[in-house]
Amino acid sequence: MADISISVTLDSPVPAYRQVVDQVRMNLVSGALAAGDPLPSVRSLAAQLGVHFNTIADAYRELASEGWIDLAHGKRAVVLPRSRPQLDTADSDNLRQRLRAIVAELRIKGVPARTIERDVAEILKPESARS
Repeated sequence: MADISISVTLDSPVPAYRQVVDQVRMNLVSGALAAGDPLPSVRSLAAQLGVHFNTIADAYRELASEGWIDLAHGKRAVVLPRSRPQLDTADSDNLRQRLRAIVAELRIKGVPARTIERDVAEILKPESARS
C-alpha cells in the first residue's frame, strides 16, 4: 500500500469526510497515490482518524463517484487510472477566483507574500521532489 498521510481536525468547520476527500485528492494529484494503489480499509482509516466508519465510507463513495477510486463490495478501495482532464474556461476562471480568495484570506491573516509563494511552489513540486 502507498504511504499516504491523512489527518482530520475534528473541531474544523470543514466536515471530516470532506477533509478526507480533499486529502486523498491531494495525494492523487501529487503522485503519492497511483493507479492500482489500494487505500486503507474504511474501518482501519476510521479507527486511525478517530471517526465513525460511515465518515470514511462517505468520503470513499464521493471519490468513487468522481472516478478516482474503485469500490468493489468486500474489497479494498483501489485507485483507478485517469487521463488528464481538459479544463474548460469557465472552470479555470472559477478556480482562479477561488485561489485569489484564499490568497486574500492568507494576506488578511498576516501571511507574507513570500511565504505564500513558497508554500504554493512546494505544493506544485512532484511528491518525489519534496523534502
